[in-house]
Amino acid sequence: MLSDRTILITGAYSGVGFACAQACLKGGAKVIIHARTKNELDGALAKLGANAAGIYGDLLEPDIPARIIDEAVGKFGRLDGLVNNAASVARSTIETINAAHLAEIFAINASVPLLLIQAALPHLEAGKDGAIVNIGSINAYTGASKLLAYSASKGALMTATRNLGDALAERAVRINQINIGWTWTENEHKVQLSEGQPENWADLAPKALVPRGRLTQPEEVAAHVVFWLSAASAPANGQVYELEQFPLIGRYVAPMPSSKDEN
Repeated sequence: MLSDRTILITGAYSGVGFACAQACLKGGAKVIIHARTKNELDGALAKLGANAAGIYGDLLEPDIPARIIDEAVGKFGRLDGLVNNAASVARSTIETINAAHLAEIFAINASVPLLLIQAALPHLEAGKDGAIVNIGSINAYTGASKLLAYSASKGALMTATRNLGDALAERAVRINQINIGWTWTENEHKVQLSEGQPENWADLAPKALVPRGRLTQPEEVAAHVVFWLSAASAPANGQVYELEQFPLIGRYVAPMPSSKDEN
């Protein structure tokens, strides 16, 4: 499905990003993964094989978007796809937000993806069928109260995806976004434990939030990412796709009243 294509994936040393790298390689692509540190990068590359290369660096460094794209193109000589997966899920509420926190969350979750797209665009255009997939979140629509900055930043990314789907429509580059629901990752596991949840927290997730009986898995997200990177998803452009276990609009999760309660 991705034969002869070269794909860059940010935040790909674990979780959804790493699963995407594995799925893209299986689909026939060459893959460049990004990680924050050399240790994270080396650990991931050791599991991926010869058709994978890597780049590491802090996404808050001012010159990182242009450097990542330059190094990515230098690895295999071309760039056909970009997956903006890296994100910060740091907690915040209206009482705890401050200017520094907002700037950091929006930089990682919204600004850097746009700057990566800007730097990648000439290379994506050159191949005549470039594809960008932004990894969003259903929190972009509202989000939990403790995810204020995260939710707002994912909302910004969602609007940018739609904007660029229109702006790039005549430039042979498609951009779409997958808003994923609650997904099990190593990072999510660490966050839940840090918030006092038990080791088996995922098994205790409310059925209303995971009606299938378990959290979505990284490999399931990755299969959808491969589709949106591939020609099979054309001509879809500027679309926001909800990868959730239930519909978001008009959902009623409380039990229906029995007939004896209706009066």
